[in-house]
Amino acid sequence: MKKLAIILFIVSLSSALHTHKILGKTPPVLDYHIEMVPWDEVEERLPRKSTFMVIDVESGKRFAVQRRAGSSHADVQPLTHKDTKIMKEIYGGSWSWKRRAVLVYSDTFLIAGSMHGMPHGAGALQNGFPGHFCIHFKGSTTHKTHSPDLSHHLMVLKAGGELDSFLNELQPKPKVDAFLAGIKNSDLSLVRKTITTQKASLKNLEKIEAIRWQSKTNTCKETQSFATEVNADLQLFLKDSGPLNTQITFTVVKTSPTAPWRVDGTPLLKLLNQ
Repeated sequence: MKKLAIILFIVSLSSALHTHKILGKTPPVLDYHIEMVPWDEVEERLPRKSTFMVIDVESGKRFAVQRRAGSSHADVQPLTHKDTKIMKEIYGGSWSWKRRAVLVYSDTFLIAGSMHGMPHGAGALQNGFPGHFCIHFKGSTTHKTHSPDLSHHLMVLKAGGELDSFLNELQPKPKVDAFLAGIKNSDLSLVRKTITTQKASLKNLEKIEAIRWQSKTNTCKETQSFATEVNADLQLFLKDSGPLNTQITFTVVKTSPTAPWRVDGTPLLKLLNQ
């Protein structure tokens, strides 16, 4: 966002929060700097039962939530039926596990985060939302793992303005993982940051409703100094045609010793075009 747009955006947020009676007082002058705050500090800033605003980075839509629980990330619920409606609009009218970059706004700070859009578990508010959903922050983990979820991690970086620098430092295998995570979350801006051809049509990627993968660097084939190969076992679920299991060898290249690695996504695009 440009600086002027951020200023106007925060002013509108102040008004919205005041309308929701979250602040309970005239909104203060705000520091609109976006912070990358570790989870253990976020947990102190946003204790259980606290209420704050969630801003979707891509659409700019916002809705109020209350934190209800969560030990390694925030389990939250939309505050009202109206907030539930806005959240569902952000996900195109259907609940989804896909991660989205968000900003969390409370009092005088903005914190980079990542949310998914799938109601699950218990809910306590009269909001038309059947359960709660999760917001991850820097260093957050899921209930099942002790390391950050890749998709959430990338979305937190995107919200905090640090995605480009992170991607530029990735080696071939994690660059392929980031490329596939962009597809998984229908984030074409992330996909374009990882691929070789910026003019390539990515429309066929919309056929992928879900994707899982295992990747490994191809150590059997000699490659040039600025090119290597990464094998990926893919489990796809495609619109209108259902599940598809396949293996694709992605070529990952860079144009100079200091240039970032980029993925040639042509094999996957050709597969989807069949």
